[in-house]
Amino acid sequence: MKKILYVGSECMPFAATGGLGDVMGSLPAALKASAGEEADVRCVIPLYDKVSEDWRSEMKTEAIFTVELGWRKQYCGILSLEKDSVIYYFVDNEYYFKRGALYGHMDDAERYAFFSLAVIEMLSRIDFYPDILHANDWQSAMSIVYLNLCFRQKQGYEKIKTVFTIHNIEYQGKYDMSILADIFGIDWKHTGLMEWDNSMNLMKAAIVCADRVSTVSPSYAKEIQRSEYAHGLENLLIEHNYKLSGILNGIDYIYNDPHNDPDISKKYMWRSLKGKVENKLALQGELGLPQRADVPMYSIISRLVAHKGTDLVCEIGYKLMHEKDIQLVVLGTGNAEYEEYFRELEKQFPDKVRALITYDRKLSKRIYAASDIFIMPSKSEPCGLSQMIASRYGAIPITRETGGLADSIKGYWVDNGDIKGNGFTFANYSSAELYDRICAAYELYCDQKAFKKLQQKVMKTDFSWGISAGSYMELYNSI
Repeated sequence: MKKILYVGSECMPFAATGGLGDVMGSLPAALKASAGEEADVRCVIPLYDKVSEDWRSEMKTEAIFTVELGWRKQYCGILSLEKDSVIYYFVDNEYYFKRGALYGHMDDAERYAFFSLAVIEMLSRIDFYPDILHANDWQSAMSIVYLNLCFRQKQGYEKIKTVFTIHNIEYQGKYDMSILADIFGIDWKHTGLMEWDNSMNLMKAAIVCADRVSTVSPSYAKEIQRSEYAHGLENLLIEHNYKLSGILNGIDYIYNDPHNDPDISKKYMWRSLKGKVENKLALQGELGLPQRADVPMYSIISRLVAHKGTDLVCEIGYKLMHEKDIQLVVLGTGNAEYEEYFRELEKQFPDKVRALITYDRKLSKRIYAASDIFIMPSKSEPCGLSQMIASRYGAIPITRETGGLADSIKGYWVDNGDIKGNGFTFANYSSAELYDRICAAYELYCDQKAFKKLQQKVMKTDFSWGISAGSYMELYNSI
């Protein structure tokens, strides 16, 4: 039996802010479902105060010990519960994790150094030594580093192999080298391992120490070896590309299921799209838009920041509203200038636009279910889950050909009546090209028979974790 431990800073449904939480909440269960009795799959995250009492009531205490980090000696509790045949561990320390927001605190370096060291200490306390320790992003990068620097000579730790996954290379865990010993408890003789570009870089150290490095899509694995995508780590990744691979993420097909979704107005499936029209009418009523089944509803569900392509949308928004009979629903928060742009667009076109400047997972599902077309023109996108969720709900994606978007969405065309592709795509980071694809989707919508055929194909595209879980098991087996 292969023993696998996933280490990360967030996990659905316990506490999450984005894609990492979605992956941590679905990949372990998918791998366990695929491998069955051949794998013992476990997962560990911090016990944030956002973890609800409902979950806490199911937990049992596994261990209590002291973590010595630099000059500090801190309490650590390990709690556990089982869900979907996966054991989830929670690292308890209220000083570090009773903070409200998961991230954005002045001492995040110390918080996640404590978490990473606690995870490695935990293994001997609960007598679970995994064959594979799989850490994710900079917050858990130090678990691999501490394992290699401090624990390799201890019984039980000698044979643990490590995988480090880069979910977004932009966030690397960069800190001033002056805190190496005081905060991280690492001897200065390891400066060469920890330093990159005149600062401490936790992601860099994990890349060097890990047996394998993965990213969340094959295209992104290639892109991050180029300067325009790598945020300064391209030369390091070129040096270590022999252990670098990309595996496309999947989505949770139970949580994202229009046929059984309690959060949408009318359940439906690809064989019959009547329920999807009813969801559109319901959302129009909810948002105060004209209730029209015949108008194409476009949607954007995203952080409103430049690298998500928001600037491209802003360049063509007024032109689009003047020229096309459409509705646009935008859900998200981000840069103030973009938030204000969409609010103003709604004021100018109150019968066409709704700007929902908030974060709301249940509302997002109602928007996916109501939408005909989903816009995701990212400048860079390691994997992207929104285009997959949109597809699952029959909202045809418009995406730029980058990262995981290029791997998951292929351009629509018809060959002798046979539909090719599963969305509308464009190559260059250009508002003109985005506008052209929006118009192409509009023209197809006007041919409802052809549009529904593409909708049905899009809904049947397999974005479940099945294939990806198998690829991860192959990766684990290779080491």
